[in-house]
Amino acid sequence: MWNSFDTADYSGMIAETITIKGHDGRPVRAYFSRPLGKESVPGIVLIPHMPGWDEYCREASRRFSEHGYAVICPNIYEDYGHGTPVEVSARMRNAGIVPDSSVMEDCSSALSFLRSQPNSNGKTGVIGMCSGGRHTFLAACTLDGIDAAADLWGGGVACSEDQLTPSRPKAPIDFAAGLSCPLIGIFGNDDRSPDRDEVNRTEEVLKSLGKDYRFYRYDGAGHGIWYYDKPMYRQEAAMDSFNKVLDFFDEHLKKE
Repeated sequence: MWNSFDTADYSGMIAETITIKGHDGRPVRAYFSRPLGKESVPGIVLIPHMPGWDEYCREASRRFSEHGYAVICPNIYEDYGHGTPVEVSARMRNAGIVPDSSVMEDCSSALSFLRSQPNSNGKTGVIGMCSGGRHTFLAACTLDGIDAAADLWGGGVACSEDQLTPSRPKAPIDFAAGLSCPLIGIFGNDDRSPDRDEVNRTEEVLKSLGKDYRFYRYDGAGHGIWYYDKPMYRQEAAMDSFNKVLDFFDEHLKKE
């Protein structure tokens, strides 16, 4: 739980930009934060959201590292050059959206990187917000070595056929049979992407397949519940859902 640490405990962290081998063997920058002074830690891949590989993603990475996780956030927009996150994400959208295939390769490399660390406990999770939530669902259904996944308001998981594109040729929900790890979902009932109907359709599929999932929905909240830098922030829902996600990861990634 947030703010439940013992004041006598040591606290230390290191966070830096590194380079890993990403899609097509290309170098991809990644933000890597991890706690110091711990012999064994689980890992989390944080997939960036549509605003880009931005400051919020870095802060979110450090927040989970403060709670005992090694977190890597790969720059899935590496192919679109450099500049501010806003500039890069604009070029990405103009190019037709980052392909699912390259994002999955980058995530797979990030997972392998986490498991290769000498103090890894061997367990890894994935989390993403917005488009990163969609990518999280897709990763949890198609990639190996994921022990828990958190989809935060990921729109387009159960999209219609007319919403498919060359970069996104198949709806993530079509891969749901391959979900092999527990999944948590956080959604606002006033969100338009995903709206209530899409969340319902996703839940119906997971339930019919007998998957291990838990969805939490918040009244009076829309998209981006955690984004404290935007008007969409909802303090009560944000803290309640953060604790639920943290407890979920602790349950599946920290316990033997």
